[in-house]
Amino acid sequence: MTDSIVSHENVRTERNSLDIALEQALDGHREQPLRWIAAVLEQDPQRVMAYYLAGYLLREAGHSDAAADAWRVAVHFSIREGSLARAASAVCELAKMGQSVEREIQRIAETFSIDSDCLLDHGAAPPSLIKTRLSINPAPMNSNEAELIEHVRGAVAESTALIAEDETPEPLKVPRQALFSNLDEPGLRALLTMLELRIVRSGTPIVVQGEPGDEAYVLARGEVEVSRKAENGAVVALARLGSGALFGEMALLSHTPRAAQVVASRPCLLLVLRKESLDALVAEEPNLGMAIAAYCRRRMIDNLIRTSAVLKSVNVRERPALVQRFVTCAFEAGERIIVQGEEPEGLHLIASGSVVVVHRDSDERTVIATLGVGEVVGEMSLVLRRPSGADVVATVPTVTLHLTSEQFLEIVRAYPGVLSHLYELAVTRDVETRSVLVSEAESADDCILL
Repeated sequence: MTDSIVSHENVRTERNSLDIALEQALDGHREQPLRWIAAVLEQDPQRVMAYYLAGYLLREAGHSDAAADAWRVAVHFSIREGSLARAASAVCELAKMGQSVEREIQRIAETFSIDSDCLLDHGAAPPSLIKTRLSINPAPMNSNEAELIEHVRGAVAESTALIAEDETPEPLKVPRQALFSNLDEPGLRALLTMLELRIVRSGTPIVVQGEPGDEAYVLARGEVEVSRKAENGAVVALARLGSGALFGEMALLSHTPRAAQVVASRPCLLLVLRKESLDALVAEEPNLGMAIAAYCRRRMIDNLIRTSAVLKSVNVRERPALVQRFVTCAFEAGERIIVQGEEPEGLHLIASGSVVVVHRDSDERTVIATLGVGEVVGEMSLVLRRPSGADVVATVPTVTLHLTSEQFLEIVRAYPGVLSHLYELAVTRDVETRSVLVSEAESADDCILL
């Protein structure tokens, strides 16, 4: 589900001056946020979020041209610091104003696409960002709103002039970006036009567990908390995600229910990618769809490698190669994945969603089990060599990794640990199934009066 996961125990949410300024701006205030921005720019004249907020407030005050300049400065410094998401956020604001953004999108795509010379090798650390000190004078004490606006406009104009004069910048090296740096330049340009910007306050639910998903998110700025509600009602904190994190991407493959909930723990700038918009784009650019699907599948596999009991029976270094033999399958709610009485076609590893195992006896239906992510179905028929003893039905839109019967035989020869684990699981489930069916029969007998 996510990238850039930070340990929940090691992160504390701290509101800084730009958090406060953003919340005040969302409440319709201008003077105090402008004062915060002026103070931040005096300390760090290349602070991207200060220019982003400057653009927001200047637009609200009716200074559209200065707002556009501020956002173009934000794009420039975002690219220099290696943040595609923040650059794209400023582009969204420019596009909303009706400004041309072709040049900015081209620069972003040239810098961050998979074939860019600017990308660092995997694991390499980016060079320290060189700070160019601007001669921004402090805002006058006790300035009113009009004076603060002029002060911020001056800072934006100075940065704009400096960028225009910078004809030979130092060679740029940036970190690879989740999802985006897996696309070629044309694909990335097309995807950038699909992004929508959403600003949310601290405490805002972004993803609701159990609801169907139709959006993926990139956190351009801020912090969110990921948690899961257990069956007993307890809420378990899983992670906190920071700027640059991608989450909710399974929604791009199918409308599977959300496996966890995500709440903003600070004011956030979110880039939103809707499945509907992406599907329309993919219809015109099939190669883009293949690249995104491949990326989402790798993310899905990475999660399964960490959580699936059957995959844990294989040496950690061999798991990625093993999973590559599986084929991704998608099922709608109510669709049968395995049919009772039929010969096994293979097994399924549940990647998202959930299934119910149901035994049919004439008109009677007995629910044997409900299974979720990381669980395996179809192993009893394969291992015990008999027709399927129950239907396996998707309860919600579900994605599985499917392994055919022929591939199964090849894999158990190469990975004996898999067969051992599946045999124990098959025997255990066989006993549990018989126990449930016997219990159902005894309960039915108790109800018969002769």
